[in-house]
Amino acid sequence: MSATRRQFLVASAATSALAALGKPTKAFSAADGGIKWTKGVCRYCGVGCGVYKGVRDGKLVAIKGDKENHNKGFVCLKGFLLPQILYHEDRLTHPLIKKNGKLVKASWDEALDLVAKKFTESVKKNGKDSVAFYGSGQAYTEESYAANKLFKGGFGTNNVEGNPRLCMASAVGGYVTTFGKDEPMGTYDDIDHADVFFLIGSNTAEAHPILFQRIARRKEADPNVKIIVADPRMTPTGRIADIYLKFKPNTDLFVLNAFAKYFVDNDLVDKEFIKNHVAFGKGKAADQNWDAYVAFLAPYTMEKAAEVSECSIEDLEAAAKLFGCKKNRTMSMWTMGINQRLRGVWGNNLIHNLHLITGKIGIPGSTTFSLTGQPNACGGVRDQGGLCHILPYGRLVKKPEHRAEVEKVWGVPAGTISDKPGKHALAMFQALETKDIKCIYIMCTNPGQSLPNVNRYRKAMADPDTFVVVADIYPTRTTELADVVLPAAAWSEKEGVFGCTERRYQLEHQVVLPQGEARADFDILVDLAARCGYGKLLPWKSPDDAWEELLLLGKDTMYQIGGITRARLRKDHGVIWPCPTEDHPGTKLRYVKGEDPWVPKDYPHRIMFYAKPDNRAVVWFRPWENAAEMPDEEYPFFFTTGRVIEHWHTATMTGRCKELTHAKITSEVEIHPDDAKKLGVRTGDGVRVTSRRDSLIFPALVTDNSQPGLVFVHMHDAHLDRMCNRITIDQFDPGSKEPTFKICAVKLAKA
Repeated sequence: MSATRRQFLVASAATSALAALGKPTKAFSAADGGIKWTKGVCRYCGVGCGVYKGVRDGKLVAIKGDKENHNKGFVCLKGFLLPQILYHEDRLTHPLIKKNGKLVKASWDEALDLVAKKFTESVKKNGKDSVAFYGSGQAYTEESYAANKLFKGGFGTNNVEGNPRLCMASAVGGYVTTFGKDEPMGTYDDIDHADVFFLIGSNTAEAHPILFQRIARRKEADPNVKIIVADPRMTPTGRIADIYLKFKPNTDLFVLNAFAKYFVDNDLVDKEFIKNHVAFGKGKAADQNWDAYVAFLAPYTMEKAAEVSECSIEDLEAAAKLFGCKKNRTMSMWTMGINQRLRGVWGNNLIHNLHLITGKIGIPGSTTFSLTGQPNACGGVRDQGGLCHILPYGRLVKKPEHRAEVEKVWGVPAGTISDKPGKHALAMFQALETKDIKCIYIMCTNPGQSLPNVNRYRKAMADPDTFVVVADIYPTRTTELADVVLPAAAWSEKEGVFGCTERRYQLEHQVVLPQGEARADFDILVDLAARCGYGKLLPWKSPDDAWEELLLLGKDTMYQIGGITRARLRKDHGVIWPCPTEDHPGTKLRYVKGEDPWVPKDYPHRIMFYAKPDNRAVVWFRPWENAAEMPDEEYPFFFTTGRVIEHWHTATMTGRCKELTHAKITSEVEIHPDDAKKLGVRTGDGVRVTSRRDSLIFPALVTDNSQPGLVFVHMHDAHLDRMCNRITIDQFDPGSKEPTFKICAVKLAKA
């Protein structure tokens, strides 16, 4: 690790402590005077840290942590540097239209009239499914809802998708198939009660640093707390692990089933809980029983798990014993290492299985808790129905009664919402190739860099017969492919709601004016709707109006958000749903009697999985399978991608913060010393990494953090010659349709 990076990591920890004390940066201390502080939310990862934003002379100049919010005042260095993301010199400040192959300045009227003309003409000539919207877990809920309503209720297409399909769709699939509804049942407060943490497929220290610090503080406060980390790479997360399972890539599903068999064989199951709350399923039907499940687990012995995973049997058994010990409260946390896989839904199911058969669920400190990567993937996309197969608050496009409920609120004729699900994310961009989709509106995301096998989709977006609109705050690898670029207002230049990982909704306040001619995405979409002839569909004057409509849509659903009014959001430091009334405190333990308003007071058991018809969660029989693309003689290495602490997503924002880019931005390829020796490679040497899709050269980082046969490249570098998604494969989970970013096969050569 370089000296500058060591300094960064130390600074990150120190900055979090400083933020927890409520202190702004030295350069903009309160002593300077004239700073006005306003409550807000960090706009980076899905943790949703509360912050206070300091404004002086009309400019955002400082950030400090909100000690009354769940993050207890802690903020990571990326969050601390948020003011910088507004003011970089290449900020988009006026609309652009491509003319003669170049993007040139245009007026808002010219740009929006062109967009309206292209979209309405395409619907008229080619049909309603010739247009599409691709959004983001970073847009505010009201913005995503405006797009959802315009496309599904106006244009009449369900071609509405977002980048949460790339990261959280498998977690959604896991929650829905196991429990009947999406989203975790616990909250961050469970961290303070857990005795054992099981972190699998999650580099929590770098991807969710404030949660990692909370876990570390829990362990520091009680030395008896144990941490199990399971990951093919040794990451900073593993530095505090009591047991580190450095399994061979793609063998984790075998290990999870082996844990379940260990629980069965060692009497660590909760038979009473299983009797009252669990059903068993295989394939798509929950028509199995306990004996069949035990028989299914028979091949998954610890001996075989050790052979397959290349972990020691001692470590595997010790981890299973800690997890399953009846006196321990166990909290499992995971993210993309599980989700972005050919069988991501199955991986989620298997984690839920471990908690269900041991009864470690619905108790403070015992829960399954998927970690989200974006600040509003949960509230803004998953909850409000911003994907091709769903409608707001748990409704499905395929269900006539659900379409009718939404059509009634929207005030549109019956049959307006199509009964045909739209195209999921990869299918949507593949439809650009085939010309089935002619026009696409992309908002607050960067698929020209973030899609797997990205060369394929960059070519489709660049096709002159495709009309691409991009609304964003900076030039990106997607704006360069666009026909129209709309300058969007950034975080803090507009108002809206974020919904984070723990079901907490928070209001993000506008504190400064947009730069140049930039406009809020909400205002852009309302204006566009009017120009397309759908002004009555989006009649709102402000995001407040859209939020009132969302409350109406969510009021009588299992989300029960009726009590999360705008007035309450302005006052409180976030509210956790279900929350049926304004005086309700919010629900920290979902499905639990006395906590969750959906569970009747006279229900005979402590837990009720009410989203399932029989009130039982399902333990699914999910076998271990090979990845979509496995190493072979020609391509003998596993290739995987992930995050580093300095940056976020495609670095559209963090790449414009000088401290962060100074610490790290260039991608390196991590290679184990054994492989480096065979290749004759040292740290800093160029290494050509070649997949069946493309070939790129990266500087080598020789480290035993990796393992023989595995190489890793971080996902943030936007340089065309180092964009890792030129190498990744665009296969996807057949259920969730989430791409398999985490595993493909490559070959290496010294460059």
